[in-house]
Amino acid sequence: MSSSNDNRTDIERRKNEHIDICLREDVQSRAVRSDAHRGNSGHIDSSRSGFDSYRFRHNALPEIDFAAIDISASFLGRPLQAPLLVSSMTGGTTEANRINRRLAEAAERRGWAMALGSGRAAIERPELAESFRVRELAPTIPIVANLGAVQLNYGYGADECRRLIELTEADGLVLHLNGLQEVFQPEGDTDFSGLLRRIEKLCRELDKPIGAKEVGWGIDGENAGRLFDAGVSFVDVAGAGGTSWSQVEKFRLPPGVRREAAEALAGWGQPTPACIEEARSAVPDGCLIGSGGLASGVDAAKAIALGANLAGFGRSLLAEAVESVESIEEKLAVIEFELRAAMFGIGAGTLEQLAETNRLIRPGG
Repeated sequence: MSSSNDNRTDIERRKNEHIDICLREDVQSRAVRSDAHRGNSGHIDSSRSGFDSYRFRHNALPEIDFAAIDISASFLGRPLQAPLLVSSMTGGTTEANRINRRLAEAAERRGWAMALGSGRAAIERPELAESFRVRELAPTIPIVANLGAVQLNYGYGADECRRLIELTEADGLVLHLNGLQEVFQPEGDTDFSGLLRRIEKLCRELDKPIGAKEVGWGIDGENAGRLFDAGVSFVDVAGAGGTSWSQVEKFRLPPGVRREAAEALAGWGQPTPACIEEARSAVPDGCLIGSGGLASGVDAAKAIALGANLAGFGRSLLAEAVESVESIEEKLAVIEFELRAAMFGIGAGTLEQLAETNRLIRPGG
């Protein structure tokens, strides 16, 4: 077998292993401790994401019409029916292709934004690019291509990023910051030196919006400020509380030093609510996405009340996406209804009113 075929096989094997592990194993972050049962990881336990530390004070006289609540938003120049995002998950395999197509079709029907999984496979193995091409199923919603920021230290530049945006017909590109995942990944790229300077250069060279996101350990206020100063158009804080990618990679590792060390990092990172608050304080006018452990539309409402412009959902959608378009569309509809119900419960008729509410409290905080 040729080395190129070996490379393709390795990429596909890794991506399929990631999907299987996320569905089968408990890989949720333990950054927020919980005594809850740690069962199948297809479900997100919100007591382990930090959002359960916040509560809305109920408003018995909301003085609004539930039917008139407006949750429409916009992102990257396109309108949205809800301030919600299907977060980056997968790509590069036959199964990933099915998942992405279902997600895209459901997101289009519901008017959500969609971020694709890492597109490195599409650039290095063009025959794998099909799993990232979903624009035909989602002609009107914002679509975001995705690439590991560290690849800018391994030969990638504006040309490769531009090619990825073009082949996905995306409205922008998000660079994911996944240092700890790379440390534990058997195939990991771990030279993260000088990345901010390279991100700044890329923002100057590309004519599409560039964003930055973590993958589950959080972007704090200091780093959010540095990224916006470098020229990014949006930041997804992707805090601890959802998938821990050091835990995912642990299940791919043979017994040894890295597998044993991964357990010590199971609780690493800043919880998503703290990241949102810090980032909003540091960047009052920047576009922020709150993701990382969101399990419901109530969590989305809390994220927006804390300062996020959009709320992102990732692994909590995966099981339905594996099943069918109808299953995932129903899941999205439930999240939207929960968001509207939470807004009605505090008397917020618009997203602006939700963002400005004084009814989100942290009991005992």
